[in-house]
Order: sequence, then C-alpha cells, then structure tokens
Amino acid sequence: MEMTIRPRRLRTCDSLRRMVRETRVSPESLIYPLFLIEGENIKEPIPSLDGQWRYSPDRVCEEIEACLKAGVSRVLLFGIPAHKDACGSSAWDPNGVVQQGIRAIKAKYPDFYVITDVCMCEYTDHGHCGILHDHAVDNDKTLEVLAKTALSHVQAGADMVAPSDMMDGRVAAIREILDENGFETVPIMSYSAKYASAFYGPFRDAAGSAPAFGDRKGYQMDPHNRKEAMKECALDVEEGADILMVKPALSYLDIIRECSDAFDLPMAAYSVSGEYAMIKAAGAAGLIDEYRVMCESALSIYRAGADILITYFAKELAQAMRKGDLG
Repeated sequence: MEMTIRPRRLRTCDSLRRMVRETRVSPESLIYPLFLIEGENIKEPIPSLDGQWRYSPDRVCEEIEACLKAGVSRVLLFGIPAHKDACGSSAWDPNGVVQQGIRAIKAKYPDFYVITDVCMCEYTDHGHCGILHDHAVDNDKTLEVLAKTALSHVQAGADMVAPSDMMDGRVAAIREILDENGFETVPIMSYSAKYASAFYGPFRDAAGSAPAFGDRKGYQMDPHNRKEAMKECALDVEEGADILMVKPALSYLDIIRECSDAFDLPMAAYSVSGEYAMIKAAGAAGLIDEYRVMCESALSIYRAGADILITYFAKELAQAMRKGDLG
C-alpha cells in the first residue's frame, strides 16, 4: 500500500513527539490558591482538601518557600477572618487577615507575585457574596464594599486583584477606585464566567463560606448557559478587566475555548476544589494513576485555550513541567 501521508511518522520517538507538540505549558502560567486564617502560629490541614493547609499570616511564608522551591511564583490568597458580620467588614479592614498576609509575604519576598480574591462570602455571617436586602444580595450596595476591599488589598501590597462575586459592574467599580487612588497599573483578573457549580464543596469547607440559607444561583451563572459566558466576558472587557477567567475548568472546557477564541485578553481557568479532591480521592483508592490524571487534566485545560491555570496541584504540576511530563 502506498501512503503519502502517515501521521505516525511524527510519533516514532519521545524526542520527536516533544518537538511537534501543539500545546506548550510553563510553570510561569501556574497560580496556587492559598488560605489564610486569622490568628498566630497556625498551620492546620484542610480535611476536605488532602495536602492543603490553612496558615496564619505569621506562618504563610513557609508555604511561599515551598512554592518557590517547587517553581511556583504566584499565589491567590483567600481569607478566613475571626469576625464575621452582615456586611463583611473584616474584608476591607487594613489589618484584616489577607492584608496581614500580603504584608508578611512582601516583607520577606518582595518580588513574589500576590493576587487576592475579592469577595464577601468568607466575611459575611450569612455566607453570601454581598450585602443582603431581605434574602437577596443587593448588587449595587455590594459594589461599594467590593471596591473598598480591593483597594485595601492593593494598599497592603497586592500585585493584582481578582473579584469572584459575580455582581454586575464590579470590574468597573474596582477599576474606578483603584485609578482614583493612584493604582492605575494594578491589573484586575475577573472571575468572568463563574458558574453555580457543585464542584465548590471542598472550598466552602476550607474557607467556611457555605451560605447559611438558599444558594448562589441568583448571581453565579447557570451551568446550562454558553452564550451568557460570552456576554459576561464582553462586559468585563468593556469595564477594564485585564485577564478573564472561567470557573470551574474541567466541566467548562467548551466555555474556555469559546471565550479564548473570542477575546484578545489572557484567559485564566480555575481548576476548583472539587476537581482536585476527586483526583486525590480516586488516587488514594488506587482507582487511577493520580500523577498521570493530574497531568492529563491540566493539559486538557491548556489545550482548551487557557493561558493561566489556578490549581491546588500547582506545585506538583510545576515539577511535572520541568521533568517534561506535561510539556
């Protein structure tokens, strides 16, 4: 049989396969989510997230050192305050847990890149992502506290802010307050298409942020919707977002691809707690090869169009990338 075209020619050895790979990845694209808890001398494991820890601000640099050793130089900080109230006032407290953590990191590692999650769910006593009016989140009143929170993070030394609340107009409100206070160069990574997903369970346990009543379907996106994600991304572009994000990642690879193709901004994807926990649990049970599934799952997200990957596997993936197991 005469065949001019033989695709297998480019699969004959490992060196050749690596040379012709379509998807290239780098540890520079990884962001590690990190939980800060108010108090002192605390390093406590998170039962729902095997291998993850909560740190008090005075010990957070232990994890930063581990990140640097693994080849990860960017974190996304989440705060767990001691005090919660109806308006989440600890979120913008200059001496809040995230603000303390930022200063601790920057004091020892001034070049380490610190991104902060901007939301209210960890700080409110009702667990919703904003200010309530009756039993619904008041969108426009919430914008004020989100903007104050973002500003307080940047004043403490944050390099980037990442609003995750899904309120209409939050990117514009944050951009305005940052610009008014001389922080025109601080970028915003917006959780642009954040779905009301069942994959967030372990995170809500880790952050103590489960809603006290109802759910978040009134502001997070319906998983049935595809076109709405494009609308949300387009609005964030208009309002001044610098990076767009899709969350979760694995069940929304189609959304990552469409948004990546449609918009010129960098595209981030958040491989969330439930995705991580399932891989860890299946690996521990001997049902899968945890390392290979970790790599394959991450690769699928990059292949879908993500430029940036937020993942609890960041340290392990950075090592895999350096070994050549991921690209």
